[in-house]
Amino acid sequence: MSDGRLPRHRRGWLGWTIGTLVVLLLLALGWVGVRGIGAVQELQAVSDETSDLKEAIAAQDLERAQHIADRITRDASEAAALVSDPVWRAFEFVPWLGANFTAVREVAEIAASVGSDALAPVLDAADELQLANLGFVGSSIDLTPFAAVQEPLGAASETLSAALVRARGIDAGATLPPLQDAVRQMRDGVEEAATVVGSLHGASVLLPTMLGAEGPRSYVVAMQNNAEIRSSGGIVGAAALIAADAGQIRIVRNASSADFPTLDTPLEVSESTLALFEEQPGRYIQNTTSVPDFPEAAQLIANRWIQQFGGAVDGVIAVDTVLAQHLLSATGPVTVGPFTIDEDNVLAFLLSEIYSAVPDPAAQDVVFAQASAALLAAALSSGQTPALLGALAESADEGRIRIWSAHETEQAILAETALAGTLPTDAEDAVWVGALFNDTTGGKMDYYADAAFTIATGVCSGAPTTRVQVTWTNDAPLDAATALPPYVTAAGWYGVPAGETRTLVAVYGPQGATPVRVDRDGADEQVQTAVLDGRTVLQHSVQLAPGESTTITVDFTGTGAGERLTELAHTPLLSDPEVTRESIDCGS
Repeated sequence: MSDGRLPRHRRGWLGWTIGTLVVLLLLALGWVGVRGIGAVQELQAVSDETSDLKEAIAAQDLERAQHIADRITRDASEAAALVSDPVWRAFEFVPWLGANFTAVREVAEIAASVGSDALAPVLDAADELQLANLGFVGSSIDLTPFAAVQEPLGAASETLSAALVRARGIDAGATLPPLQDAVRQMRDGVEEAATVVGSLHGASVLLPTMLGAEGPRSYVVAMQNNAEIRSSGGIVGAAALIAADAGQIRIVRNASSADFPTLDTPLEVSESTLALFEEQPGRYIQNTTSVPDFPEAAQLIANRWIQQFGGAVDGVIAVDTVLAQHLLSATGPVTVGPFTIDEDNVLAFLLSEIYSAVPDPAAQDVVFAQASAALLAAALSSGQTPALLGALAESADEGRIRIWSAHETEQAILAETALAGTLPTDAEDAVWVGALFNDTTGGKMDYYADAAFTIATGVCSGAPTTRVQVTWTNDAPLDAATALPPYVTAAGWYGVPAGETRTLVAVYGPQGATPVRVDRDGADEQVQTAVLDGRTVLQHSVQLAPGESTTITVDFTGTGAGERLTELAHTPLLSDPEVTRESIDCGS
């Protein structure tokens, strides 16, 4: 009768087998450990070299940039090779840990792809696009290099777009915390590069004709003042007509908002604009940029200019004050009347200090016009082409440059870039939510405004859910009512006590999703609603005293809700807002 024990020879065989498997497992762990450490070291080198590459390009040292790019390509390829062997791939199927191995491999492969297929075309374009002879009145931009850079920039843009799709597909939430940060940092970097290179490629295609290579062009440039916030960045405080002919650029006319009287019969606006802002954008030039869809806003601006001054308008370009800061980082200080502005003081001066230094609104308009002309002149004559292009690219990435063309073929190309200023479109690799801000205080108090966002996704009551939380704060000094000029506080002219702010805060969800919970600071509140390109928009009117803040929470279910890859779009603000991402807590 058996005592339940295996025969001695079978026990020996089993022990030998287990021992062998343990040894093999330890060897495998050692193998992937060593290769993993090596891959991480190579990727860290890539990160450091990327910073060096940016500096080299900014310094116009393209020979050094090429050497750095070669190192990036080599290090990224070695990292990818270290984490692509069968042993590493096998560990990707290990429960709990496998996602970490997959993430490291995909990060390395994306870095290798970008290094080998995107860097070289971008450097080729940088070598071709030597616009050191940019000039103001009487000089011209050489348009011939743009044809040479279209192909390399197009190749780089295609590579980066594919890399971004793959980067968004990495499930960072399933990885360990340090790796989560690395994946998100890589994804943000690829997204920024894809946006910048895509915009540069679009510009290389469009600029020759838009700058008059095939005949004279005229554009209205609308300067937005972020101290009085609007969906696109700020009110239209000043405008200028720019003429372009065969690469020559000159300012034809400057105008302020005072040159555009209120219309008794407003221009026609869309139903969604009417639902959110009534007829204001069609009646006041200052409110045209409340319209979140820039092509609609641009046509309002163009029509207002033609009504007032006549002539033809080939397009509209909207920029905000933060663009001036980026440009000054490339050009150096400029003189505006008795004032000198640079990248450190321009925001404080143009958005706050000017109202004390120059109390008369008409005189302020003169200073704003002088500042616009001085900045354009400095940009066109700086000779700092890489730094200038970098400043413009950074501004485009932040949504601070929006362009509309009255020519359909050009507008179709613009519509595919970040310059179009349209609401984002949901795709398989990411869905979008967002927030729009519009001041109704009537002053210039948004220099003191601050925003923070929390995006949470998950499942509530069995339904995929996306929660968008927007916190809006009035950071004005507690004595703002008396310490700030009446022109800044609006002094109660529009029903808001001096020092307080009143803001329309609009939150929208994924295309096709439905809001199922809406509250402000935990309480129900009446809201305006509209539909923008298939997105439900809910708008609160928020009034805050100095130091106060409020939080608006909206839960969305249905199409696109609960998606792990949910991106945030928002009105361009003076500084980058804090964005927190969480798993949804259905109890809050």
